[in-house]
Amino acid sequence: MKNFKSYFIIPAPPEDVYAAITNPLTIQLWTGESVEMSTIPGSEFSMWEASINGKNLEFEENKKIVQQWYFGEQEEPSIVTIKLHPHKQGTSAELLHTNIPDGDFDDIVDGWKESYFGAIIDFYLVD
Repeated sequence: MKNFKSYFIIPAPPEDVYAAITNPLTIQLWTGESVEMSTIPGSEFSMWEASINGKNLEFEENKKIVQQWYFGEQEEPSIVTIKLHPHKQGTSAELLHTNIPDGDFDDIVDGWKESYFGAIIDFYLVD
C-alpha cells in the first residue's frame, strides 16, 4: 500500500471548488459523465461510469472532504482527504490519498493529476 500527497492550485474560490467536488450537477459539467454524489456522511458515491466508488465520510463546507475509496477486499480502507485553502490565485487544494494498492498507484496518481484536478483546473480556466 502506498500514499500520495499533492497540492493543486485551482483558479476559483474555495466555495466553487467545493461545489466541483461535491455537487453532482457541477461534477457532471467537468467530467462530462453522470455521477452519484451526496454531502451526507455515510452515503456512497460513484464517478466515471463506476470506475471510482466509495463512501463519503466527512464534509466541512468549502474547506474539507473525506472519502473512503473502494479497491476490492482490502484490509485497511483507502482514505481520500481534500482540504481547500484560499490562495492568491484562487484555491490551494491539498490532497492526501492513503492506502492505495501498489498495483493501482500509478493509474491513481495520473488520474488525480489529469482526470480529476486537471479537469477541475481546466473547467475554471478563463480564456
